Amino acid sequence: MANNTSSNKAAVPEAKSALNRFKYEVASELGVPLTDGYNGNLTSRQNGSVGGYMVKKMIEAQERQMSSGMNSQMTSGMNSQM
Repeated sequence: MANNTSSNKAAVPEAKSALNRFKYEVASELGVPLTDGYNGNLTSRQNGSVGGYMVKKMIEAQERQMSSGMNSQMTSGMNSQM
């Protein structure tokens, strides 16, 4: 079944290595023994927790970036009205 043809492709290919490092960082934080190469010994729950936590952290980072952008837009908008 596993023929190493992954359908998961990075939307931004230049980010692939950063996403891979992030995956290992998250796995380490969660205590999931992720190794380079074959990880068929891990449960779906373990692998899913890594992916799920990655998504959670990426959404949090984007929300922080968006809110800081909104704050600076609001501040500059208020300053131009004065």
